[in-house]
Amino acid sequence: MHMFQIKNVTLVHRKDLRTILEDFSLVLNDGDRVVMIGEEGNGKSTLMKWIVDPEMVEDYIEAEGEKADGGETLGYLPQELTEADKQKSVYEYFCESSYFAEQTPRELAELANDFGVEKQFVYRDQKMQTLSGGERVKTQMMRILMERPTILLLDEPSNDIDIETLELMEKLINGWKGAVLFISHDETLIEHTANRVVHFEQIRRKTKCRHSVANMPYRQYVEERLHNFEKQEMLALGERREKKIRDEKLRKMEQSVGARLDNISHADRDMIGRLLKKKMKNVKAMEKRFEREDENMTEMPEQEEAIFFKLGDKDSAIPSGKWVLQYNSDKLISADGSRELSADIDLKIRGSEKIAIIGTNGCGKTTLLNILAKELLSRDDIRAAYMPQDYEKLLDMDETPVDYLDTTGDKEERTRIRTYLGSLKYTADEMEHPIRELSGGQKAKVLLLKLSMSGANVLILDEPTRNFSPLSGPVIRKMLKEFPGAVISVSHDRKYLDEVCDKVYRLTLDGLHEDRGEDRGTVLLSSK
Repeated sequence: MHMFQIKNVTLVHRKDLRTILEDFSLVLNDGDRVVMIGEEGNGKSTLMKWIVDPEMVEDYIEAEGEKADGGETLGYLPQELTEADKQKSVYEYFCESSYFAEQTPRELAELANDFGVEKQFVYRDQKMQTLSGGERVKTQMMRILMERPTILLLDEPSNDIDIETLELMEKLINGWKGAVLFISHDETLIEHTANRVVHFEQIRRKTKCRHSVANMPYRQYVEERLHNFEKQEMLALGERREKKIRDEKLRKMEQSVGARLDNISHADRDMIGRLLKKKMKNVKAMEKRFEREDENMTEMPEQEEAIFFKLGDKDSAIPSGKWVLQYNSDKLISADGSRELSADIDLKIRGSEKIAIIGTNGCGKTTLLNILAKELLSRDDIRAAYMPQDYEKLLDMDETPVDYLDTTGDKEERTRIRTYLGSLKYTADEMEHPIRELSGGQKAKVLLLKLSMSGANVLILDEPTRNFSPLSGPVIRKMLKEFPGAVISVSHDRKYLDEVCDKVYRLTLDGLHEDRGEDRGTVLLSSK
């Protein structure tokens, strides 16, 4: 039986002295599959780094708390590879682990088979940074498993991986005999795996942090949380209605007694005056008693609300008969020109269709989307806008969000932008931070707002939901579903594919083929 415990952890940003986590405790036991959720910047990755090694966060975080690991071996998957690891070959990356040399050829072959890579994969001289997202995650997980950890700590294992690898990750998490603590934005992965939920929130305009630990699956947590909020809100509103009626009665009573005291005749002042003064004293006593009772009123529920704003307007609509895209190509070549990725590609989009392109990592989805974006952005008969997977292609990292979004310099325009950013949960300070200091989710919000303000009627989106919390995911999908124009996207988000897209195409070596969902993800992983 393995157990890992963290006690009374408090994390404070050194820069602005903002507390992002206060007095947090958690016990992990065998079989626990704990997902940490919350908006970007709420401390999930920071806490995970602190658990692995407090020195990883000491440059920007003041931390207090204890760890009682009982000699457990932690297997940590970071959200991003270090720059040094990106420059290593696959073989060099494996050699960094002392456990690699202990693996027998049979063990290496079994591991490669489990992860769906060729047997010689571990000996590749290909640079880590040139691997597809799925290949990078597989490489890291293979090295982690070689080290035989008892507890897995996974920071965004679902980012940038294809549907097949996502299902492989689900199988790994569900089959793990020890504990798993993970962070993910993929609702389907969370729903299929997590049996406990840790929710971090920043409320009152990010001046107060709050956390919840729920020993239940994610969907049950979301439903019970909504039910409890609605119940608390109804109770609080009812108490406030009763208070209003009661206060009005008290006010009228006080006015009546006061008026009678003011108008009492001189002859009646002694006897009746004493009675009225006694009554007024009783009214004041009731007022003080009510004030004490009001201190125990049910609070109005507070929650960190999901973002919402509208994408497009009536001018973004496209006539149903208009061809948005008629693309044909006899072959698709990789960006570096080294290999042919696909052949005989034919894609037609009409009206306000919303389509997505899926396929295994490295098959050329982003390459194809870049080609389509270049063509669509050059057209005069449509207004296209592009959101790449790599935000730095469009964002100036040294600009503030306000400066990036401002195209006129007009004072009213900047005020409007600040209002929009405020609705996206930016604080006044964050609006003035350079974009490079913002989280991935905050950068994604800036780009979405840019799309909203652009007046585009065709959106080209590469993994549009990848940096939003699972609680914001439904809102983002609703925005895109209701967008009156066309959407051309690449995504591995299974809920996005089901809820937003009219058609899904799979990119293969021999072209694009409509995918109706029956065969999405059939990879299995043997339990460890």
